[in-house]
Amino acid sequence: MRVYRPRAGRLVRREEPVPEPRHGEVLVRVRATSLNYRDLLILNGDHFADGGSGLVPVSDAAGEVAAVGEGVTRFAEGDRVINAFHPGWIAGRMPDTLVGYGNGQDGWLAEYRAVSEHALVALPDSLSFEQGATLPCAAVTAWVSLDGVRPGDVVLTLGTGGVSLFAVQLAKARGARVVATTSSAEKAVKLTGLGADTVIDYATTPEWGKAVLDATGGRGADRIVEVGGPGTFAQSLVAAGTHHADIALVGFVGTGGAPVDFMDLFRSGATVRKIWVGSREDTEDLLRWLAVWPIEPVIDSVHPFEQADAAFRHFESRANVGKVVITTE
Repeated sequence: MRVYRPRAGRLVRREEPVPEPRHGEVLVRVRATSLNYRDLLILNGDHFADGGSGLVPVSDAAGEVAAVGEGVTRFAEGDRVINAFHPGWIAGRMPDTLVGYGNGQDGWLAEYRAVSEHALVALPDSLSFEQGATLPCAAVTAWVSLDGVRPGDVVLTLGTGGVSLFAVQLAKARGARVVATTSSAEKAVKLTGLGADTVIDYATTPEWGKAVLDATGGRGADRIVEVGGPGTFAQSLVAAGTHHADIALVGFVGTGGAPVDFMDLFRSGATVRKIWVGSREDTEDLLRWLAVWPIEPVIDSVHPFEQADAAFRHFESRANVGKVVITTE
């Protein structure tokens, strides 16, 4: 089978044997994968949880069951599946130790992958393999970040990455008012088309936290899907106002932001929660919800397997709006 492994910051295609599913395992024929910021960080050696070199990258995939090992009861040959982002987190509280794809074990950038049947979730026929591959990390992260959002709440999203675009759509479907930030008029049009009620250009409005307050009559955001980390957190605190907002701390794609002022944090009364994607149960809950209130994942581009390295470079350029997908066809 064809498989990619990293070498010196690049992806090298290799031929390896198709794995045999062991007891309790399912052999998945991978049809599509999608890229996340962590995949790029791991490839470049910048991820804080780098688990060593040479591992197959990419955490998200969709495919079909090619074979099952002894004792498998959850799936049968021919079933369509996606992976759960954390193969060892089924439900409940996050385990103390998690082994991630690409930084603790081989990921999904291969034609076949053998994993535990408990690390997979059924993919509905209403979603293509390309769409399904966008869900395990970005969509589940957005879903968990929005837990408890009610109709009429103000949700703030940042930028046009995968998590943020899913958050815009899911928040609107929950009846929330969405305020989004971006850096260009073109991306603002995209956000508006997905349902954002107010879009703020952070490039021309550096104090965008105050702009969020102005846009909401001084109320601020009830829920903030905070993907920027050090580059945006100080302004997110401003946008939270003083009414005990909930900040879902998702990522750290931003750099160079102002230091966090303790008094801003104190006045906000905000609750800050670390979001580590979610469990398999969270993934199943999301898919059940999508069966009733469907949304269409935003896919920026689809690349053939032979151009996987080019797909990573396109993603690294941050020119994309939405998910970058790699297919094995």
